[in-house]
Amino acid sequence: MLNQRVILLPAACLSALLASGCAIGPDYASPQPPEHAAAHFLSTGNVAAVAPLPDAWWRLYDDPNLDALVQRAFAANTDLRVAEANLEHERAVLSEVGNARFPSTELSASKFYGNNTSPSGQGLPTPNKQWTSTGAVVASWEIDLLGRVRRSVEAERDNVEAVQAARDAVRVKVAADTTRNYVEACALAESVTTAHASIDIARQTLGLTQQQVHAGAASPFDAERAAATLAATEASLPPLEAQRQNALFALAALAGSAPSDVPEAAAACTHAPKLAGPIPVDDGAALLKRRPDVREAERKLAADTARIGVAMGDLYPRIYVNGAINYLRDGSSSASGGPGTPAWTFGVGPALTWSFPNIGVARARVKQAKAQTQASLATFDGTVLNALRDVEQALTSLGAQERRYVSLAQADERTSNAYRLANDRYRAGNISQLELLDASRDRVAAQAALADSAVSLNAARVDLFNALGGGW
Repeated sequence: MLNQRVILLPAACLSALLASGCAIGPDYASPQPPEHAAAHFLSTGNVAAVAPLPDAWWRLYDDPNLDALVQRAFAANTDLRVAEANLEHERAVLSEVGNARFPSTELSASKFYGNNTSPSGQGLPTPNKQWTSTGAVVASWEIDLLGRVRRSVEAERDNVEAVQAARDAVRVKVAADTTRNYVEACALAESVTTAHASIDIARQTLGLTQQQVHAGAASPFDAERAAATLAATEASLPPLEAQRQNALFALAALAGSAPSDVPEAAAACTHAPKLAGPIPVDDGAALLKRRPDVREAERKLAADTARIGVAMGDLYPRIYVNGAINYLRDGSSSASGGPGTPAWTFGVGPALTWSFPNIGVARARVKQAKAQTQASLATFDGTVLNALRDVEQALTSLGAQERRYVSLAQADERTSNAYRLANDRYRAGNISQLELLDASRDRVAAQAALADSAVSLNAARVDLFNALGGGW
């Protein structure tokens, strides 16, 4: 686990605090990552290269249509718009908290008309309607000797950076989801083409078997088995078409559009884009600096640490300097017959507020802030470990999918040769119809497996990019 390097300031150090101008509470220091976290990853193998990951990693596919889709999603995605609005909100909160460092002022003025009573010669009040004007300027400034206000500003500034990291995490997800659905739609288009080719093979096998039945060289049983193979092959097509259409609908939503507005470039794509080479993967130290969720957790820890100082500030008096200027002028006549002389008053002086001796509430808040900081520290620890785990798992999965694809490509080539030879030998009468059916089924199965592996391989690549946290 990580060690939080903070030192709580005891009340005995109050005089030293006032002399030095430091802020009350713990001073934050970034926690150290776990041992070996900065080293190179274990599962790199032949699927990744030790090199810095570019921010716009989707350009490694060298597909202008994909790049345009990602930029469109950045501009219009609803989740990203929410994240941007949240960031603007937190910046406004920071501005509000920051203004607490300056004096607060209040200006008031009024003018009203009404009755006023004045003594008459008979000693009875006589109503006298007149205009009365008043005005006041009041100012109050908290002298932040203990740094409570400074800690509040520090906490909110850290919180803004945490929200910014959360926005960056949304950008990472939007880029990954857009790339994943685009590549999946293109790969599934290839799978649909492969499925049609498999159906053609099954249909040719059925037609050849029916010819043999008419010639008396095969039985109706053989024809039924060939027809069953064709029906099973045709059944694999609708799910592939539905998956591709769903990927296109997802792309439309990511780009901030209705399902009817499917991106034309994605709908027209028939081949999955290829990477130029191994995925660039740097070490764990670069990962922890780049991953937005790690930065968000670290900034939240910093903000919660500063809030301990805010809570500790309530244990001590708050000192204010208050000032006020008041103005009053009524409509009563002076000795010369004109309006009365305006009255001005002003005052300035210190003020003190303190909940002593009942500071149990303040102490409870300090305990709450400390507990929240420990929870944030544990969250940061877990986020770091999860980030390292995500990359290792993504690298392992990608390596397995690479090896699977290579093997299935060999199987596809072998079954293609076997089916061609079986078809020639069956026409020549050298093998039975059952052997031809077996070769046909093997060919269809190998084609389907290779197409499915291509989809899984492309998804594993995007999963690795997502785990690496690039794109913000």
